Amino acid sequence: MAGDSSQDKTEDPTGKKLSDARSKGDVARSREFPSVFVLCGGIGVLFFGGGWMLEQMNGVMRTMYQNAGSLSISVENMNTLLWDILVDAFVILIPLMLVAMIVGIAGNVIQFGFVLTGDKLTPDFAKMNPISGIGKLFSLRSLVELVKSIIKLLIIGGVAYAVMYRFLDQIPGLIRLSVGGILSFIGQAAFKISIYTCMVLFIMAILDFAYTKWQHHQDMKMTKQEVRDEHKQQDGDPAVKARIRSVQREMARKRMMEAVPGATVVITNPTHLAIALTYEEGMHAPTVVAKGAGFVAQKIRTLAQENDVPTVENKPLARVLYKSTEIGDFIPPDLYRAVAEILAYVYRLKGLARG
Repeated sequence: MAGDSSQDKTEDPTGKKLSDARSKGDVARSREFPSVFVLCGGIGVLFFGGGWMLEQMNGVMRTMYQNAGSLSISVENMNTLLWDILVDAFVILIPLMLVAMIVGIAGNVIQFGFVLTGDKLTPDFAKMNPISGIGKLFSLRSLVELVKSIIKLLIIGGVAYAVMYRFLDQIPGLIRLSVGGILSFIGQAAFKISIYTCMVLFIMAILDFAYTKWQHHQDMKMTKQEVRDEHKQQDGDPAVKARIRSVQREMARKRMMEAVPGATVVITNPTHLAIALTYEEGMHAPTVVAKGAGFVAQKIRTLAQENDVPTVENKPLARVLYKSTEIGDFIPPDLYRAVAEILAYVYRLKGLARG
């Protein structure tokens, strides 16, 4: 349908749509952010703990070479040796792996907070369609990702070359250095390349996150029809709600009319308004049991006449009662005197009728 085309998605996403997407794990997420965090965390571990890691590796290698002559080759001994090497390697790499995991999680949390969902783990066989997969390869988004990757490689390559260019005049002198000196030179150069690369990648990650945020907002945009459908879903169909209100009003009107025959008096305007009051001994004040204007007022007067309920014309009092009271309310205190005079008049009429 034309209304569902991307060109018609002009409305900002509603809070419900964003919340539903977030619950499914569909959030604005830049892959560069956690990658930069992991890289920076790894460099930090190597900078502060590289000496300890190198010392541990030297110890493992030293032990292996010292025991090489006395090692008897057998399946059991080889299994034990390999197991010891794996344990030592794991202990050495624990700081690096732990920091990489923590900063990788932090890189995602900074972007969109904590989101726990299993929807992304559920297999989606629609994504396995080779035709749609080929279509995605030649989409605009794939082109943008390709351009971003090329730019990133060029920038990183340029940074690495610029840093290494400063060391070019020192490379011929490496021939006079020991193995340790050569390794130290390589380590310094690699560390500087990594630092400058991290700085550049961090800036690129911020830009990529801003672009990803914008792209996610564009993807979440809705058509006017989608917004209307969502409002209907949340608030209910206006037609159904109107029908419900109509039925409720009709039922309230029916209950109101059923109370008119038991009223004490009906005060009129005389033709436009009608308010039915009930008062019995022991009540705090007279109560409004029915009121209406126009056709409803006429219906109240007709019911009052059919059931011998006294009708009294009092235009000012009728207007005030109609505006200031609702069904079931006591009359306002400032109207006690006026209503009391009418009730006294009604009681006198009833007394004369009985006499």
